[in-house]
Amino acid sequence: WWEEGQTLGNLDRSKLQLLVLSSAGVGAVLCYLAWRQSPKTIPIGDGWWGAGEKPSTEDKTIHRFVVKTSVEETEDLHRRIDQTRFTDPLEDSHFNYGFNSNYLRRVVSYWRHQFDWEEQVKVINQYPHFKTKIEGIDVHFIHVRPVQKAGQTVLPLMMVHGWPGSFYEFYKIIPLLTKTDSDVVFEVICPSIPGYGYSEAPHKKGFNTLEAARIFHKLMERLGFTEFYVQGGDWGAFITNNMAQMKPECVRGLHLNMVIARTDSLGQLLSLVIGRYLPFLVGFTKEDVRRLYPYMEKNIYDILRESGYLHIQATKPDTAGCGLNDSPVGLAAYILEKFSSWTDLGNRDLEDGGLERKFSLDDLLTNVMIYWTTCSIIPSMRFYKENLKKDFKTRVDRVTSVYVPTGLAAFPDELLHCPRAWAGSRFADVRSFTYMPRGGHFAAFEEPQLMAQDIIQFVKKVESKSHK
Repeated sequence: WWEEGQTLGNLDRSKLQLLVLSSAGVGAVLCYLAWRQSPKTIPIGDGWWGAGEKPSTEDKTIHRFVVKTSVEETEDLHRRIDQTRFTDPLEDSHFNYGFNSNYLRRVVSYWRHQFDWEEQVKVINQYPHFKTKIEGIDVHFIHVRPVQKAGQTVLPLMMVHGWPGSFYEFYKIIPLLTKTDSDVVFEVICPSIPGYGYSEAPHKKGFNTLEAARIFHKLMERLGFTEFYVQGGDWGAFITNNMAQMKPECVRGLHLNMVIARTDSLGQLLSLVIGRYLPFLVGFTKEDVRRLYPYMEKNIYDILRESGYLHIQATKPDTAGCGLNDSPVGLAAYILEKFSSWTDLGNRDLEDGGLERKFSLDDLLTNVMIYWTTCSIIPSMRFYKENLKKDFKTRVDRVTSVYVPTGLAAFPDELLHCPRAWAGSRFADVRSFTYMPRGGHFAAFEEPQLMAQDIIQFVKKVESKSHK
């Protein structure tokens, strides 16, 4: 019966009913016990990630920051590009062996002869940039104030990126949030995770999502915000989760486009068995079934095909990082391959990886240049080792529920799907769960209009309930 494609025809009805009732009962008991035993908050603690010993005082000044470039920077890039050695791809391999080198030549040609980094720096600087030192390292962020109309409520919103993205992922969604016709409008803060882009890399071992969450809480406090919303995907989802767990009194609401829930309980495992055939008994929708099954293909084999980078970065990031930090073309291939397959796994069967279906080369290469010009690929890769060096499932944030109002946007081409029935094992107050019609892992970058609409509807639900 467990095997894919089998039917329930030969299963005795009474045994089926017993199995269903048992799974539901066991699942309910396990969820209740986990809820009762889990801590309600995570201690916020403190840290020091600067070089050397922690001084007695720390400069808390917020400085204006402007991204700059130079002729020398561009000349060095062009020289390295011109010295690239390419290897021909296998016939008909498309993107199934990684970034197809025939298409890579086209991307590199555009990068070398048409891409204008100086103009893209102006695009990056269209929003105000700042830096401030927190726990010994310079933390970079952009801070965009809204255009407020009469009757609108201004709400602070921190949006956190992941890997291999950057704050630049949010450039198209920012105007949709800071200029709205809705009852709410947002004051948007987008930090760079320490070790990514223009945020200084930690100088000591152990910097993980919990440390980043604490630093971002301190950043919001320094900006004068006592209550605010947070939004994230990829590592940003983990960090904003942690922020909600650390200081729920400060996080007015949590919106995620990558849903993280525990999937190792007995009740959830049994729901996988039953859900394929009787989804309504375990709270699955037809869309859940479509996204989850065939289970082995979508949740095991596809993840194995796409997670080779994770094993490298979680074990020996500095080794692979040396080559990426030295070769701009190698770096581009490594990063842009993720913007192909993580947007839609079907892109692996295309000669060009489908990259330009959702993104422009200017936008993609701007994100690559943020990594290249800051030499941040190695510290960004180290973030995996710091988070995965111990058993991730036993970490305090994995056994702590989230009690703040939560909005979940489930994009169909995200690598893993979490049904709403499972989300309750982690999120105690789900205000909205949206099955998005299209889009993948880089949601704000791919589908800014859809993301903005979902954030706004979620926040309006939270605000309307909080005012009653």
